[in-house]
Amino acid sequence: MDVKVKRLNRTERVIGTTCVYWLQGRCNRNPCRFLHSETPSILSTASCRDDTASYHNARKRFHISSESAKTVVRRKTGNDMFPSKHTTKKVLNRNMGDDRERTQVLPQKPSTSICKYWMNDNCVHGDQCRNLHSWSYGDGFATLAKLQGHKKLVTGIALPVGSDKLYSGSTDGTLRSWDCHTGQCANVMNLGAEATSLISEGPWIFAGLPNTVKAWNIQTALQLTLDGPKGRVLAMTVGNDTLLAGAEDGVISARRGSSKSNSPFELVASLRGHTKSVACLTIGAYRMLYSGSKDQSIKVWDLDTFECKMTLNAHTNEVTSLLCWDNFLLSGSLDCTIKVWYKTEAENLEVAYSHKVENGVVALSGMTDPKNKPILFCSTRDNSVRLYELPSFAERGRLFAKQEVGLVDIAPGGLFFTGDRTGLLTVWKWLEEPKVAATS
Repeated sequence: MDVKVKRLNRTERVIGTTCVYWLQGRCNRNPCRFLHSETPSILSTASCRDDTASYHNARKRFHISSESAKTVVRRKTGNDMFPSKHTTKKVLNRNMGDDRERTQVLPQKPSTSICKYWMNDNCVHGDQCRNLHSWSYGDGFATLAKLQGHKKLVTGIALPVGSDKLYSGSTDGTLRSWDCHTGQCANVMNLGAEATSLISEGPWIFAGLPNTVKAWNIQTALQLTLDGPKGRVLAMTVGNDTLLAGAEDGVISARRGSSKSNSPFELVASLRGHTKSVACLTIGAYRMLYSGSKDQSIKVWDLDTFECKMTLNAHTNEVTSLLCWDNFLLSGSLDCTIKVWYKTEAENLEVAYSHKVENGVVALSGMTDPKNKPILFCSTRDNSVRLYELPSFAERGRLFAKQEVGLVDIAPGGLFFTGDRTGLLTVWKWLEEPKVAATS
């Protein structure tokens, strides 16, 4: 009996102010010195009700608590909505027995996610939305133009020497040329098949198609068809005066310039070693070619002898992109990692650092910003492109798209490009002209 009286007295000493944490459904104190009800009351054993009444009262109390919490915020802030960029927290000043409430506004970390409803023009929250209503975030760059016309994935761009046109290829089977001054489409060429890669070298444009590579010289209007590859040509690059094309059968075709008028690109070698499709190619120092494949490996080839010098097996999924930067090789993979390779004293390549990303890596590219800081562009399978500052991999910003970004490329004058699966080709620009890093 004494124990029951003591407990009852302890409950009766509750302060006559409703607990604001209880109003929000998150008070974890038992007992609490403030009221857990809308009006002052003293608990008694005579207030017991049946289970059904307790259930409905609990639902009603939860509803009232939510409205009461909003009322408190309206009184404190003079706003009918919860602040979108701040968190309102109720605290009690208990110094010197002062139990008055005060509102403390704490800054909230900005969202790094784009609003999916805003992307489809149906977000009802407007400026109060907690997610981004922008196709990018970060400082120092802006959208220059959006080139619309392709119906499927943009797979490559080309800026041939001596032309004022930008060329783009797509899996919709077209090659488009764009006026660099107006941003308007100047011409559409039907290729007859999906273009899975596109590059330029000098006045030449090369488009990778199933079982062939098509070439155009914009100065002489010469057009060529280079047969030989088996399957789709997924990657191309030029190095050591050699056109290299990687195909679905895992073979890399090597062609060099010839004086023959009817065959200016002569097949000089077929590099065999990959067991699955060649997904990416890049040229590095010492006349070395690096190839990444769906067989999860990276191979290093000597461009003078066309021999495979080594095979790198650090990734656990398809190697989707390769980038040579200074003395380092960067590789991206669907295993959600970016690996940085360096050459040891024994002339071997080893992983110096492995950066984990949230989704599989689709494409890599790089350049320096206006302050000459190296910036790595990383497209991932969540329809975004992250901008990392090297060597720290600190995130500098992010670009967003409605669908996966398969193309990330750069150009002189501080320009960089993204192409996604909707067919949209977006041109971005640093607000100050940077120096372009050596990349392919």
